[in-house]
Amino acid sequence: MTKLRRTKIVATLGPATDDKESLEKLLRAGVDVVRLNFSHGTQDDQAKRVKAVRECSAHIGREVAILADLQGPKIRIAKFKRGSVELKVGNEFILDADLASDAGDENQVGIDYKTLPRDVSADDRLLLDDGRIVFVIKQVKGNKIICRVEVGGTLSNNKGINREGGGLTAPALTDKDKADLIFAAKLEVDYFAISFPRHAQDIHEARELLQAAGSNAGIIAKIERTEAVDNIDEIILASDAVMVARGDLGVEIGYAELPAVQKNIIHKARGFDRIVITATQMLESMIHNVLPTRAEVSDVANAVLDGTDAVMLSAESATGAHPDKVVATAAEICLGAEKQRIAQTSRHRVECQFERVDEAVAMAAMYTANHIDVSAIIALTESGSTPLWMSRIRSGIPIFGLSRHAATRRKMTLYRGVYPLGFDATALERGAINRSAVEVVHTSGFVNEGDLVILTKGDAVGVHGRTNAMKILKVGGVV
Repeated sequence: MTKLRRTKIVATLGPATDDKESLEKLLRAGVDVVRLNFSHGTQDDQAKRVKAVRECSAHIGREVAILADLQGPKIRIAKFKRGSVELKVGNEFILDADLASDAGDENQVGIDYKTLPRDVSADDRLLLDDGRIVFVIKQVKGNKIICRVEVGGTLSNNKGINREGGGLTAPALTDKDKADLIFAAKLEVDYFAISFPRHAQDIHEARELLQAAGSNAGIIAKIERTEAVDNIDEIILASDAVMVARGDLGVEIGYAELPAVQKNIIHKARGFDRIVITATQMLESMIHNVLPTRAEVSDVANAVLDGTDAVMLSAESATGAHPDKVVATAAEICLGAEKQRIAQTSRHRVECQFERVDEAVAMAAMYTANHIDVSAIIALTESGSTPLWMSRIRSGIPIFGLSRHAATRRKMTLYRGVYPLGFDATALERGAINRSAVEVVHTSGFVNEGDLVILTKGDAVGVHGRTNAMKILKVGGVV
């Protein structure tokens, strides 16, 4: 039987993947979801990438989802006359909201986020360029933030600004984000990532905009603010998935706090039946190198062992020297971690009451699968809900989500241990559905003649939320 990787890989597209050959290599290496970073490039650039991904995935016969990652508020400095400056410890430096966008020098620079002076006060610490430069605020005078350089070095154009401990009031959805959301909804992307949400209302606002645009795409909340950690339960429940965005999050809460917060978010997301992605610097050294560091290997493996649904590559695939090799490396690490017993056992919701019949069937199927020798689980699904619930249970058994809807199949590419296949039960006689579903998985090479499989479905074929039956079947025969 074909060996399947349960943890999914999200890879960011960029200049390194824009030619057809490189994109095909990337997808063949094992990418499940591609990420479009709307912080870079034009809408036309992203539209071309969507078209290329759809064509390439159809050509190689793989379901690949598309994630549109919205930029969020630009909490950044503006530009310097010479591109960068050298800052010395102890010197005074001014962040000036009124300064021209390209007039920065050794003493001052403009800021894109014009309301920053109202969000900060004396003695606050500002971290720039992911914490490489640190300012302590001496005073705020009108639209000028007068700082003392605590950690110096080279500061270049457009670097990000974080306030240690959070507290910046910038809204999660800017006018640019709203325009990009409507544009990407027309392209029928499968997921949207919302940057810098502070509370559930940010997610609700995004969902209302999506629904108004006619999109049923999933919403991913990027956890990168202190306030998001404080409100983590409500944000997870409002979202379809969360992303542990470790760059800005690590700057705001402090890098020493990050590992424990990451583990807690993964645990909570799975407990609330939501998808979770672990992101940022997972294989950073492979932007240039052909091998990862041992620390990076451990980082990816530990995320897998903690139960993350997916690991994400950013610059490693978007601008790196060999994006397909990075994906292959991530896949190899995931498979290695998934061999461990801890990655295959679970007590998730063992003592819970279930409110829905289809959810109860999903849990029963996983309990049965983990206590009998079956080779696969086959879930006939309209929306993907049953495979999602199944994927919350750790197991070494593959779950095949069979659906007639392409959008549902693409959404399932992000679910840990779930593999989508095309199947239209409404086109078959009722008595032929079970046999045909098993045959689809068999002819795809995932099970062998004589294997036992579990199949879940609804008596009302083709109706959402009506899964009410579980059967144990033998491939090529009867039990």
